[in-house]
Amino acid sequence: MLIPQFYIDDIIKNAIKEDINYLDQASAFVIDEDNETTARFVAKADGVLCGIEIALRVFELLDSSCTFSVYKKDGDEIKKGDLIARIHGKTTYLLQGERTALNLLQHLSGVATQTNAAVKAVEGTNVSIADTRKTLPGLRALQKYAVVCGGGKNHRFNLSDAAMLKDNHIDAGGGILATVSKLRSRVGHTVKIEVETRNFEEVKLAVEAGADIIMLDNMTAEEMKQAVEYINGRALTEASGNITLENIKEKALSGIDIISMGSLTHSVTAMDISMQID
Repeated sequence: MLIPQFYIDDIIKNAIKEDINYLDQASAFVIDEDNETTARFVAKADGVLCGIEIALRVFELLDSSCTFSVYKKDGDEIKKGDLIARIHGKTTYLLQGERTALNLLQHLSGVATQTNAAVKAVEGTNVSIADTRKTLPGLRALQKYAVVCGGGKNHRFNLSDAAMLKDNHIDAGGGILATVSKLRSRVGHTVKIEVETRNFEEVKLAVEAGADIIMLDNMTAEEMKQAVEYINGRALTEASGNITLENIKEKALSGIDIISMGSLTHSVTAMDISMQID
């Protein structure tokens, strides 16, 4: 795992607290507290796995005596019917942790699967697929980890990582040249500056301002090609806005360096995975 365990544990504990509250009405009154059983995680669709260690950690926090057998790891391409893992422990805790574990596992695998589809769609080009900050509150680190498992790369994690001047910054700051100048005079030497542009005139201003990265926002493939040729390596180029699996290859062939997609995290379809008691 790339994420510190204490960070993951905090997310899991909050999720468990939300789901169980103070009493599991069904399990507490139906299952003997000493009863033990084995359950298995099974893929019910094809995709890229992500979050199996996180899912199993849910049960470990509920029942420190539980044991696991893991057959598939994060980043593996799995097929419908594949056995992902087995877990043995107290039945009440398996039932209490099931929903939280599956919520995380299914969602993160969905992100990894969608990312992998985008990565495969631009094969043969030099484009990197990246995420955005359009993530679910509290789950950003996990979602961005899932993007990496799917073969993508991470954009900035938060507003401190880099200075991105979006349209509202530029409009409020007095234009690209003035805004970049103000920013450059204040930020440290390690901070990169990215400028979002909406048209070719703004691209020219971003180059003149010395932007490190120039985002081409909601441009056509032809407009992007013109911009990339003009920039000519003077800055990294990033495409974003209304990019889908249907048009991503066309955008990639414009010569762009990076394609960032909010859809990798903000509206992804969860992968179908089940937990079945043996």
